[in-house]
Amino acid sequence: MGLKKYVVLAVLFIVLVYGYVFSLELGDYKITILDISINLPIAVWIILPLALMFLATLGHILFYGLLGSLKTRAVEKDHETMIGYLKSSLLGKTYNKKFKTAGFKSLSKILNQFELKLKDETFSSTDEELNKIVANIKDINNGKFVDDKSVKFTEYSDIATNNQINKVNEYINFAEDVLKKSENYNINVVRQAFINILEQKSMTTVKKLYKNVKLDKELAFRLFEKDAKNSDFGLDNEEIVKIVKDLDFTKEEFLVLAKIYETVLKPDEIIALFEKISNELETALPAYLHVLFEYEMIDKIREIVEATPEDEFTAFKALLDLKDAGKHYSLESISYK
Repeated sequence: MGLKKYVVLAVLFIVLVYGYVFSLELGDYKITILDISINLPIAVWIILPLALMFLATLGHILFYGLLGSLKTRAVEKDHETMIGYLKSSLLGKTYNKKFKTAGFKSLSKILNQFELKLKDETFSSTDEELNKIVANIKDINNGKFVDDKSVKFTEYSDIATNNQINKVNEYINFAEDVLKKSENYNINVVRQAFINILEQKSMTTVKKLYKNVKLDKELAFRLFEKDAKNSDFGLDNEEIVKIVKDLDFTKEEFLVLAKIYETVLKPDEIIALFEKISNELETALPAYLHVLFEYEMIDKIREIVEATPEDEFTAFKALLDLKDAGKHYSLESISYK
């Protein structure tokens, strides 16, 4: 029964009872309490409890109806808040709104311990903004640059970084801009921008920009390979020495470096390069000896190894002995030590 129907029927019942009792002409009845006398028709005394009961039940219904309405509204608000929480999480933002109901509070604490990941399946919801956010994230995850001003990712979030990497991959001019102002971008964005510049731009451009990049060994070798193919406009010896010193190359890495350059540099150029490196870094000496062996600089090799302790550079000393004996072996068949 609806509230309106209950009120109408209750009032009608009270009126009918009053009318019937009043028609009996039962007269008046007086009640005295603490010297206070109240004299009312008996009909009124009969319907008074009914009226009080009606008011009490009406108050009860209204109170719990309001309470239920407030709970329903709280759940609806928490639902909206949860959608906002999901949007913020996907955008990489911090969400500060509080939940009101115990169930949603518990759920939010659980969700805070997880990282949201999108499935590949088609996504659909009744919230258009959430649908747009999800669609943009899927495009970014698929390698597409998304330029949607209505969806703002947190600047340094993973998804924003991935979107910038996509932009770097799509627009080589943007990659160049990133390297010009590398301090403003995530290290992974700068890294990808440098890789793209190495692949698509000339060595002249690379030389202008590489110092803005925090090189690791992988990037350094990519740079050296690019340089070896463009030696006429490439790095000078001082630049190469500075890079390998900063990265603390191992003996094996210096040997790889020697093999990169030995096929493109003139003999005197590569010898001068590794002589300079080995003079500053002892770990580069095996690579220098490798270069000297490649160009049969036997006297120079002998001069270097004879000045070392007997148990050092034994492989190179063995090669010298073999050459003196008229036997020839490649360096690859001997272990460098």
